[in-house]
Amino acid sequence: MTHITRSIKMAVALSVITGIALLPKSVHAQATAIPATPWAKPADSELKRRLTPLQYQVTQLAATETPFNNLYWNNHEAGIYVDIVSGEVLFSSLDKYESGTGWPSFTRPLVAANIKTGDDHTIGMERTEVRSAHANSHLGHVFDDGPRPTGLRYCMNSASMRFIPVAKLADAGYSEYAKLFSKSK
Repeated sequence: MTHITRSIKMAVALSVITGIALLPKSVHAQATAIPATPWAKPADSELKRRLTPLQYQVTQLAATETPFNNLYWNNHEAGIYVDIVSGEVLFSSLDKYESGTGWPSFTRPLVAANIKTGDDHTIGMERTEVRSAHANSHLGHVFDDGPRPTGLRYCMNSASMRFIPVAKLADAGYSEYAKLFSKSK
């Protein structure tokens, strides 16, 4: 086992315990590029302990939070959104837009490999469900009524995500994403 692999495994273990991404800055970029991460989803009992009831219901039971009454629907701060369970990078504020739906909406994922989709027929209509690739957290749905450049609307639940402002990216172990925001100024 290499030093980097040991560092990643230790950081992931600490991340699971604390709920904060703690990958060392030198290996975080490599960790996000590894297709099969060493991260293991916590047991259901641990998730119930660590998550709020709403976070658990949304991420594990595919519930939907209330529109216009959630943490990030009206967030205009620059930063990234990560999975509340695993810390895997999902979306950027650079791709967030006002959809008028009352949920945070994005035109595309920041790291496409961290998103998976599937058919959802649970409420009598055909929708495309969006889940995180590694934690399998229910995030929301994607629709084809979004703005350019993609024409997509990733309509997400705030309860599925944790927002990390640009000023805290390095402290949270996501420093490689800061360059996205320096280009946008």
